[in-house]
Amino acid sequence: MAGTPLAASPAAPYATPLARAEHFVWLTARVLEQRRFAYHFLRGGAEPVEVALAAYLNEDGGYGHALEPDLRGPVSQPLHTGHALRVLDSIGRCGGLRVERICRYLTEISTHEGALPAVHPSQRGYPAAPFVPVVDDPPAALLSTAPVVGLLHRNQVWHAWLFRATEFCWAAVESLEKSHPYEVEAAVAFLDGVPDRSRAQAAGDRLGRMVREQGLAVLDPDRLDDFPVAPGYAPGEHHYPYDYARVPDSLARRWFTDEEMRRSLDHLAAAQEEDGGWPVAWRQWAPGTALEARPIVTIEALRTLRAHGRRIE
Repeated sequence: MAGTPLAASPAAPYATPLARAEHFVWLTARVLEQRRFAYHFLRGGAEPVEVALAAYLNEDGGYGHALEPDLRGPVSQPLHTGHALRVLDSIGRCGGLRVERICRYLTEISTHEGALPAVHPSQRGYPAAPFVPVVDDPPAALLSTAPVVGLLHRNQVWHAWLFRATEFCWAAVESLEKSHPYEVEAAVAFLDGVPDRSRAQAAGDRLGRMVREQGLAVLDPDRLDDFPVAPGYAPGEHHYPYDYARVPDSLARRWFTDEEMRRSLDHLAAAQEEDGGWPVAWRQWAPGTALEARPIVTIEALRTLRAHGRRIE
């Protein structure tokens, strides 16, 4: 049993953030997000999560089938596969033959630099968000490569693919002069997982200075106009300290004062909507993608709040 439905409580149903979110998840989420919610918050098992995730697995070892909602269609993609690895990591299943198969897939689709494109050309012909362009010869991208490399290192996965991909990430992160929030998030995921901690700390400190100098994080939610939205982002698509420091031991936590972090977490807690879910900040381009993305965002908001010691129950 995943747990007793919180709505069954005779007193004040949906009174807590977690209870409200549970109602939202059962009402709207895909099976995978239902299983993930049960695992993280209702003492559910890891096996049902992995079984639900397997529905998105293709014979080439990659993941597709709109696992990442902004890319539709059945074909495997780096962004889908990175999403799958994050799910496996969150349930302690990021290892063994399943990850060996994933690494073989990553090797097959890598660019000549040994890194991952943001979108593989096989996406052509299937629906995709207009802000995710499909090109015939895509370049390697820190956005798609860095989170995968950092996660594999953190799980002590050793595979030949990692050598060149790691060097690509180091070169890209250490040469960044101007960036945008999602790329910085990817860089943090790499730096939080890579084994060379002193080099990671030095690169992280430089990245943090850049984030503050370029206004890539809202330091005071009451003064949004002081923090411009990055070019190409949706109106109101801001990033906050918690977007970079999802857990307290992230190296990005050092970028922000205690007060800045507190204000950002207050903002995150207050963003829960009346239906129990959290909103999607990025541009919505199809009704189904918005519906599928909100439970994902909701689970991550709850995990972030809990990781920072905020009460959600």
